[in-house]
Amino acid sequence: MTIKYVHTNLVAKDWQRLATFYVRVLGCKVKPPERDLKGERIDLLTSMKNVHIRGIHLLLPGFGGNGPTLEIFQYSRGKRTTTVQTNHPGYGHIAFAVTNVGNMIKKIEKNGGSMVGKRISTTIKGVGTIDVAYTRDPEGNIIELQRWN
Repeated sequence: MTIKYVHTNLVAKDWQRLATFYVRVLGCKVKPPERDLKGERIDLLTSMKNVHIRGIHLLLPGFGGNGPTLEIFQYSRGKRTTTVQTNHPGYGHIAFAVTNVGNMIKKIEKNGGSMVGKRISTTIKGVGTIDVAYTRDPEGNIIELQRWN
């Protein structure tokens, strides 16, 4: 059996706004077509009645046109009610290697994002020194920015 990583799904309140953020700020590229999913098969798949999903896949930077994607979907029902914290069970964050953590923080904040904690520099024994920060996209999802020295 062959196994290949394909995508990570991010459920959005406003998929178009969130996709624009990831394209503008983090260099993702739209991979058409837009998704407009509904009907009995989608209800069976999601175990939700009369669900309607809209969204898009975004190519992640550094992988080219056939690399893994960030799938941003908006559901017609089921609103998230709590802000995700770094220690919540499940997927915690998405990470991007950047050339300048400080400049990327400014770009994220300028485009509706925010900081989670403080930017730090620390040494990981056997790996190296990392300049790292946790930030949030405009919907509160956590993005790690990292630069290894």
